[in-house]
Amino acid sequence: MKFLDQAKVYLKSGDGGPGAVAFRREKFIEFGGPDGGDGGRGGDVVFEVVDGLNTLIDYRYKQHFKAPRGHHGMGANRNGARGADVVLRVPVGTQILDEDQETVLLDLTEAGQRVVFLKGGDGGFGNAHYKTPTNRAPRKCHPGWPGQERWVWLRLKLIADAGLVGLPNAGKSTFLAATTAAKPKIADYPFTTLTPNLGVVRAGGEEFVMADIPGLIEGAHEGHGLGDRFLGHVERTRILLHLIDGTADDVAGAYRTIRTELEAYGGNLADKPEIIGLNKADALLDEEIAGKKAALEAESGAEVMVLSGATGQGVQQVLYRLLTAIKESKAAEPGIINAPATRSIPRPPVGQKMAEETEDGLVWDEELGDWVEVDQGAAGGSPAAADDLEDDLDDADLEDGDLDETDIDEDGAGDAGSDDEDESGDDDGDADGASGHDGDGEGKHGDGR
Repeated sequence: MKFLDQAKVYLKSGDGGPGAVAFRREKFIEFGGPDGGDGGRGGDVVFEVVDGLNTLIDYRYKQHFKAPRGHHGMGANRNGARGADVVLRVPVGTQILDEDQETVLLDLTEAGQRVVFLKGGDGGFGNAHYKTPTNRAPRKCHPGWPGQERWVWLRLKLIADAGLVGLPNAGKSTFLAATTAAKPKIADYPFTTLTPNLGVVRAGGEEFVMADIPGLIEGAHEGHGLGDRFLGHVERTRILLHLIDGTADDVAGAYRTIRTELEAYGGNLADKPEIIGLNKADALLDEEIAGKKAALEAESGAEVMVLSGATGQGVQQVLYRLLTAIKESKAAEPGIINAPATRSIPRPPVGQKMAEETEDGLVWDEELGDWVEVDQGAAGGSPAAADDLEDDLDDADLEDGDLDETDIDEDGAGDAGSDDEDESGDDDGDADGASGHDGDGEGKHGDGR
């Protein structure tokens, strides 16, 4: 089954059914009159959390979900039937976000949880409802109230106790395979892991869940590599295990890269407790281990644990350290860790480019990594270019009431020398063609061009 952790869907609850206009007309029945029934209530849109489901792939090929409307009322005071509910089955840890991806509408963290998200519209009244002593034969009914509708984002954030982070080929999948029964793909090239993996770790007679996510590279928060969207699957963790490839030349630089990406992503990841592990110790000499461990400790200011996922060296010590931190965290904050809303950079399908402009008139800014309004990019495609244009206008010579082309250059920076040339031209023009009527001086500056 393919893994999908976010999807955009359109939801609409059912409209209420219309009431009926009917009258009782029976031979030899003295008391007739209006007997139109009310319309039925529209169907609701319901989210149901299902245990054992770990992907949103069902919403990749169907994005519109509409509940049926209520049935209409009928004569003899018969009310319409209620519309059927639309039930969306989602995995544990799914967040329902508003269309702006910044507002969390629902956070579903318990298996079996069932929440009515959009309520159906109420049914309309039949004419029997409007009967009064002064209006004994009303001929009006209500068409029913409309249902609710909106676009929402479904964002899956897996629930785990510990998370693995690091650069590609840092040994995260090897560590997960060595400590759990999970079978992640392991190879000697970058980005072997393309989707998150979960595994249950057993240490000291106790268990905890560990999550492995694809590797991060420099600029992941700008969409480089696989991006940083998968960091959402470690937002609910209580501690991070940061693995550093011991065979790398600059281990301190590798540590800085990941910390920079965690801070740029947000979601309180940079504030989570962290255990730093110098991995692949089996491929290093003792002198190299000592030197790189000292460099990492100097950079991070924390203790660095040496381990090897391939041989098992130092693995148990790391697991017990993780277990201790998890137990302390659960004692201080029981329940599921709250995950804030984190907006992800939209990524086009493989082989396709990002759309140049949306239906709302927004354009994609590569520098900001976000959609911006068209007028913001009018001066060069970004707000920065607009600021440069304002600087050019400030530097322009506006005292004489005109604006020369030389005041604004193509690079967005004012031509500092143009003002000096204009000033010198004014002097020469005044000297050689003071009156400007005898043909010696052309234009405003005379011969001083």
